[in-house]
Amino acid sequence: MAESIWILGATGRTGRAAAGLLQQRGIAPVLVGRNAARLRALAEELGSDFVIANGLDDMVARIRHARPGVVLNTVGPFMVTANPLIDACIAAGSHYVDLGNDMGVVPAVLARDAEATPVGVALVTGAGFGGAASESVVVRLCDGMPPAAKVRTDMVPSIEIEEGTLGEAFAATLLTGMPGVPGGGRYQARRISNGRIRPAGIGSRRQKLTTPDGHEVSSGLMPLGELAAAQRASGAPEAEAASAEAPTGPLRALFPLAEVFLRFGPLRRALIRRLAATRVSTRPRPREYSWAHARVEWADGRVREGWLRLGDASEATVRFAAETSVRLAEGKGTPGAFTPAALFGPQLAEACGGRYFD
Repeated sequence: MAESIWILGATGRTGRAAAGLLQQRGIAPVLVGRNAARLRALAEELGSDFVIANGLDDMVARIRHARPGVVLNTVGPFMVTANPLIDACIAAGSHYVDLGNDMGVVPAVLARDAEATPVGVALVTGAGFGGAASESVVVRLCDGMPPAAKVRTDMVPSIEIEEGTLGEAFAATLLTGMPGVPGGGRYQARRISNGRIRPAGIGSRRQKLTTPDGHEVSSGLMPLGELAAAQRASGAPEAEAASAEAPTGPLRALFPLAEVFLRFGPLRRALIRRLAATRVSTRPRPREYSWAHARVEWADGRVREGWLRLGDASEATVRFAAETSVRLAEGKGTPGAFTPAALFGPQLAEACGGRYFD
């Protein structure tokens, strides 16, 4: 019998989609959020129970009391929500999954391995397209190989935009930056050189790539948690993580000026509120597929390169999150702190609809 799965932020886009996917698999997750009317309507639609939690502190208290089997956290910014929820999960003996994919989240979750292991809890971070996809390619390329010398990942998402507002969590993730994260500034990218985290310009070290279906894209460095995942999977002392969504041209040139203004707390909070209320129109995804790419080099000159093809990147995120949660609920995980492919192998992506290309 699988253990219960709680979805935090269940009425948001990702949470709602994950709940629907679990329901299709015959699993009734417990829906957790702050809007009672929306929770009740979704719970009636899916035949699920729901828990009203008025903010992060209330979620923490309810997890400690109810001790669910698995907690799927879809509530950003994950730099704010991850650690308090992990504290609660470790105390309650609950497995934890999140979608975090920046250098302020992934290393912080992985650093809690020693706390999770003795109590039999699995902590899994980066369980979305941004995180699990490129990591899966690296794990596959490095299977049976010695530690690598260099690794670079590139994510090429293709996303259909739904009409609506951006929302506070997304806006805060964009504008809060990475305060206190070592190796660079609050609004900088990161790379790993000689085994140390170092600063890099957002959008720097651009490379042109051609996807297996013939699309030409340009990818530049971003402060992605995939950097930590790729370095951990490959053992490489030189690592980079890039995205086709990295800003280019005049927009990239504005980053140093924007950083000066965003350091002022009241201004930053006002801009977050304004951005959160911004409405976006429906936009079809620009390509049929989303892609994740990795290139791994070894000291003896060997090079391996590979791609992972998925559909809409948002849908892929939901599939990774749901599949990871189900496997943990079924007792298939291992205690400790992990990224998804490190725990379940590159086959996880195939279970989520992915296909590899060499």
